[in-house]
Amino acid sequence: MEPMVPGVERTELGKIAIAPEVIEVIAGLAASEVEGVAAMSGSFVGDIAERLGRRRNFAKGVNVEVGEKEAAVSVSIVVRYGYRIPDVAREIQENVRAAIENMTGLTVTEVNVHVVDVQLKDAEREGAEEPRVR
Repeated sequence: MEPMVPGVERTELGKIAIAPEVIEVIAGLAASEVEGVAAMSGSFVGDIAERLGRRRNFAKGVNVEVGEKEAAVSVSIVVRYGYRIPDVAREIQENVRAAIENMTGLTVTEVNVHVVDVQLKDAEREGAEEPRVR
């Protein structure tokens, strides 16, 4: 008998395995769809690779732990200025949970949202960069 591997389901035709990276992509896309999310926040190296034109990383800022039937997710985001952070975070939790459960059949036990920054509006950002003395 083969040992159970996390995220693997056996059927009469064979086995179905969902890689943790797939769940990260699902979670990243679901979180970025929420209004008020300016960006996903990833690692320094990942940010540089994305800016240099490498492929876009849809799992940026997402970490998952996958068991046989359950998954726990953590997402790191940047919120747009003017949005109520607790409301954005709760909507991310619901959107991520629903997307993963609908697409994979796994039960999501938790979705942790880490707000790492606030993105200012373009007009405010431009005004903040102007020198105070000319």
